[in-house]
Amino acid sequence: MAFTSTVLTVTTGSTETVHDLTRDCERFLADAAPGRDGLLHLFVPHATAGLAILETGAGSDDDLLTALHHLLPPDDRWQHRHGSPGHGRDHVLPALIPPYATIPVLNGRMELGTWQSVCLVDTNKDNPERKVRLSFLG
Repeated sequence: MAFTSTVLTVTTGSTETVHDLTRDCERFLADAAPGRDGLLHLFVPHATAGLAILETGAGSDDDLLTALHHLLPPDDRWQHRHGSPGHGRDHVLPALIPPYATIPVLNGRMELGTWQSVCLVDTNKDNPERKVRLSFLG
């Protein structure tokens, strides 16, 4: 058994985004787990971002942001009040889109479905830079 870890810095900018991390994960595993089996764990140490596994590029990423707008409207109804108007919703996001994900790794590759991608979900327009910790255990 071995454990290795690294931290990615991701610039998400000043708009809500679903940022695909799949290639970053693949590069990490190429160095950390060539030909090995184990688990890839991702963690976002932020109170206003999460990780999701979903299809991207065919509209699902935009659909997710639209669904979040319906579930968590960016207005002033939230008790948590600081930052941009509606920022309180960003602090509720990790209860729906968790700040962690664990993916099986076989022979050095993530066992994702054909259309699945690993994504950072960030609705917080006040924080343009995020950290994502990638850890491999195997």
